[in-house]
Amino acid sequence: MKTDIQGTVSLLLDWFHQSGRELPWRKDTDPYHVWVSEIMLQQTRIETVLPYYARFMKALPDIEALSQCPQEKLLKLWEGLGYYSRVRNMQKAAAVITETYGGKFPERYEQIRTLPGIGDYTAGAIASIAFSEAVPAVDGNVLRVLTRLTGNESDVRKERAKKWAGELVRELIPKQEPGAFNQALMEFGEVICLPSPENRCDQCFLKSFCQAYVCHKTDAIPYRSPANPKKTEEKTVLVIRDSAFYLFHRRSPKGLLAGMYELPNTDGFLSPQEAARKAEELSGRTPLRVEELPPARHLFSHVEWRMKGYQVIVENMKEPRKDDYFLSTAAAALEKLAVPGAFRAYMKYVR
Repeated sequence: MKTDIQGTVSLLLDWFHQSGRELPWRKDTDPYHVWVSEIMLQQTRIETVLPYYARFMKALPDIEALSQCPQEKLLKLWEGLGYYSRVRNMQKAAAVITETYGGKFPERYEQIRTLPGIGDYTAGAIASIAFSEAVPAVDGNVLRVLTRLTGNESDVRKERAKKWAGELVRELIPKQEPGAFNQALMEFGEVICLPSPENRCDQCFLKSFCQAYVCHKTDAIPYRSPANPKKTEEKTVLVIRDSAFYLFHRRSPKGLLAGMYELPNTDGFLSPQEAARKAEELSGRTPLRVEELPPARHLFSHVEWRMKGYQVIVENMKEPRKDDYFLSTAAAALEKLAVPGAFRAYMKYVR
């Protein structure tokens, strides 16, 4: 199959140089810019990332600034992108770069791969784009492109499919433009070789090379085995407030959404009466009014939260006795607290 697709290399590079999108992290090959963009783009669309990237770079323009940033500010900058362990790992990696490499980003793939939170794909992207090392950067887009071009029907959920793709890229990648080639594969998978049924085969300049297209299998390739069903958890979320303040909780420093801020919540679905009692327990005040809010749901990678909500109005709350609960005005909460997207449906009542 290598001989069949060798001709795609120059075509992909020509297309990328002529038609590649102008993106802020492509204005230069600074490894910090490449790194931040690649971490942000994991499981997030480019259109979503653009304003986050601009805000992040304005606040934290270099590795030193990232390493020294207070965690609350860091999480607030990341708020809405999800997977907060990624930005925590970025800060850990920035500390390693500062301490081990004198603040200069390591230039070799093997060194980059050892940094916290950086896997094969991200290390390959940084090494090839920023330092012109001829190493693969295989993400889901690249895997889709390569399996379709070669007609490979292996299960892309399996690690051996990624290993196969990496070996194929190593055979194809031009040593003169490794970063451009990796970006061309990614870009091609993002704008033309899309998941079915959005794939744009009618616009594809590589369809004569594509075994999936020739064999009418673009809907079947890449093959992805069914995912394991997500665990479902029921939650009741409480918006507890008086005329000036809202009650918030800070999560445990370990586990899901570690150290982030949230609206008070509890496992299971509470009745209005139970919600009132829970609000009284947390606020120390008798509820004046309980309003049921619309249900909501949120998907994490391995669990789904199904949520029921209540707004509970009380009078003149005092600072809670528990250290992990506290009061905040709406303005202060929205400006400073990093609240996970799981609570977005109920944070709109904090106003």
